[in-house]
Amino acid sequence: MVTRTSLTVGYVPGATPAKWARTWAQRRPEVPLELRAVPAADAAADLRAGAVDIAILRPPADTSGLAVIPLYEETTVAVVPTDHILSAADEIAAADLADEPTLLPEDDVVGWRDAPGVLLEHRPETTLAAIELVAAGLGVLMVPQSLARLYHRKDLTYRAIADAPTCPVALAFPKGEQSELVEEFIGIVRGRRASSSRGQTESAPKRTAREKTLAKQAARAAAGKVARRPGRAGRGRR
Repeated sequence: MVTRTSLTVGYVPGATPAKWARTWAQRRPEVPLELRAVPAADAAADLRAGAVDIAILRPPADTSGLAVIPLYEETTVAVVPTDHILSAADEIAAADLADEPTLLPEDDVVGWRDAPGVLLEHRPETTLAAIELVAAGLGVLMVPQSLARLYHRKDLTYRAIADAPTCPVALAFPKGEQSELVEEFIGIVRGRRASSSRGQTESAPKRTAREKTLAKQAARAAAGKVARRPGRAGRGRR
């Protein structure tokens, strides 16, 4: 494994690694951990270039050179103005968007082929810029739910699209560079306890054959003493 004295964790917009960073600080206070926000489109390249050691990202189409561990799937939602007709429902279907003008930013992470709606010719450079256009009433925007929450505005709301594809989120790191610290961070993300053998810095030493034999003999002796001990409940009074 690669030896590291610190760990840099990249994360894309919408990801929330703070709770894992807090757990890290409790378990490994002597090892600095840096959280670094990275654009979704650059996350894989940053990993390959070594700018970050591990990243929470939306898996790119090209994962060559990367080890990818799926984490969860996000609901895809439609962002609309609060007074939009679609806001009246708790959940919508793709068919409800069929005639809606839709915005597709350059940094789109949904990747929905044959998405519903009438695609606007202008493509905003970023999702945040697209949010501004939704607020101006120019169209609807489809994003993972975490991005809708991240860019929340009082004049906007969002509704889950029941039959839309989900948006996966994963943990990734360069193949062949799974250091001890990377392995430990993976364990934290997966909810592994600090007492887990894979979550410890050093594994417990294995017992020798003689130590195992002595332990078994001691256990048998202890069991024999319990079996021979007379019970008080069965004694009668004289």
